[in-house]
Amino acid sequence: MNILGVRIDKVNMNEAVEKAKKCLEEEKLHMIFTPNPEMIINANEDEEFKTILNSSFLNIPDGNGVVWASKQIKEPLEERVAGFDFIHRLFGLGKDNDVKFYFLGSKPGIAEKAKENLENTHEYIKIIGVHDGYFGADEELKIIEDINSKNPDVLLVALGSPKQEKFIYKYRDKLNCKIAIGVGGCFDVISGTVKRAPKIFIKLKLEWLYRGLTDLKRIKRLMAIPKFMMKVCRDR
Repeated sequence: MNILGVRIDKVNMNEAVEKAKKCLEEEKLHMIFTPNPEMIINANEDEEFKTILNSSFLNIPDGNGVVWASKQIKEPLEERVAGFDFIHRLFGLGKDNDVKFYFLGSKPGIAEKAKENLENTHEYIKIIGVHDGYFGADEELKIIEDINSKNPDVLLVALGSPKQEKFIYKYRDKLNCKIAIGVGGCFDVISGTVKRAPKIFIKLKLEWLYRGLTDLKRIKRLMAIPKFMMKVCRDR
C-alpha cells in the first residue's frame, strides 16, 4: 500500500511480530519503521527521508491517521500497529528466545532508567547496552563500534524522527544486529518520565490529542495531522 508516496505494509500486530521473529533468524540487518501522519508529511517535504522510509524491511501502520487514510484510498488496514505496543511485543520474544537489546537515544539517564524498569518487570529481558542521544557526528562511529561490540539482536533508536531513521539508514551496512527500529519517545514513557495517554484516549483513538494537551511543544507537530488529511482527500 502507498499513502502519499510512502509504503505502508498491510499487517496487523501479530503479523508484524511474526515478521520480526523471522528477522531474528537471519544474519543481516532489517530496518523497521513506524510511519505516522507527521512522518508521512515530512517525507513529502524531504525526498531523502521518503527514500529511507521506502527502503525498510517493514513499515508498520503506527497512527490512527494512517488507518483512516487507508480507508480513504479503498485499501483498509485491519488495525493500527502502535510502535510502543510493538516493541513491547518484541521484548516478550525474550521469554522463549535469547533476544538481546541495545537502547540508543533520549536524554542522559532516560534509557538507563527505562532499562532498569524493564529489568524489574521482565526478568527474562536482556538489555546489553545503553547510550544516550546526546552525541555529535564525530562520535557516531564510536557508538557504532560500541553497539557492534555488544552484538545485540535488536537496536532501538530513540532520536526522534527523521533523525533516528536517517541514523539507521546511514549505518545500515555497518550495524551488526538483526533489527534496527526507530522508537521515538518510547524510552521516555518506559522510564516513567512521560506518561502514556490514559486508556480512554487510546480507545477513542485520541492519543495524539492527549500528547498535545500535556506537552505544548507538540502543538506545532500536531498541525501535520489536518495537513495530512487534506492531502489524502485531495490525492485519493
